[in-house]
This record gives sequence, C-alpha cells and structure tokens, in this order.
Amino acid sequence: MEPYIHDKDHLKDLWTNIYNTEGKPDWSHILPYYDDDIYFSDSVQKIHGISEFKAMTERLIARSNNLKMDVKNTAQNGNIIFLEWEMSLSFKKYPNSSVYGSSRVTLNESGKIIEQRDYYDLWGDIFDNIPRFGKAYRKFMHKKFG
Repeated sequence: MEPYIHDKDHLKDLWTNIYNTEGKPDWSHILPYYDDDIYFSDSVQKIHGISEFKAMTERLIARSNNLKMDVKNTAQNGNIIFLEWEMSLSFKKYPNSSVYGSSRVTLNESGKIIEQRDYYDLWGDIFDNIPRFGKAYRKFMHKKFG
C-alpha cells in the first residue's frame, strides 16, 4: 500500500521529523508522501516534479547550518492543510535567523502531496538579524509599502 497523509496531525509529525538535532534536515522519510508530479512554489522558486523537488531539498541542506522547524499551528479543510511555522537557520558567518511562514499543502485523491505553496518574508526575517541593516531595510519597506 502506498503511503498517504491521514490528516493535519500526521503531516505535522512527518514535517517536524525532517529536522533532527544535528541541524541537518532529512527528507527521506517524507518524500514518499509527495506525488511524482508535485508542484512546489515559494517566494524564490517554482518547481515541477519529484526529482526537482528532491534537488531543492539537497540544495537547502548544503547551504544552511543548524536548520530547525517548529510547527506552531495547523488547520485542515478537506484536502487542503495549512501549517504555520518558524524555521531557524544560519548561513555561513551570519547569526542564527528565524523565518516565519506558512505552507498550504494540497493532497490528491490518493492522499499524496500534489502541491505545496510556502509563504514567508525571507529577506526581511534574515535582514532583521544583521546589525544596522535590518533597521534600514524595515525603514525602506515602511516608506515604500507601508
């Protein structure tokens, strides 16, 4: 029998177990729950297919240190599951940063993830942790968009 997502709590458990105590994530246990035709998008990229999705996860592992995920809330409406999360990570010499976001996950009729859309403000959350630059970025954003 093929693996499938039972409900929002099952997905939360699978998602949380991606991130181990060593800070290097491992998607091997959750990848079978993704459909071969997965469509993933976020503020940086759009990806089609499981092979491109696996490659994206490998790039994330290679680029970041001390990567952790804390799922704060979940909600489900039929085959759509929302997860609100805080991801902490560090890049090279920069301090640990938190990125706050949410993911909308769509399940197909077999209970596999066919679409995932992540929503977050990557640059704002990371820039907030760089002395002086974070304040300048927020001031600019407020002036132009606020």
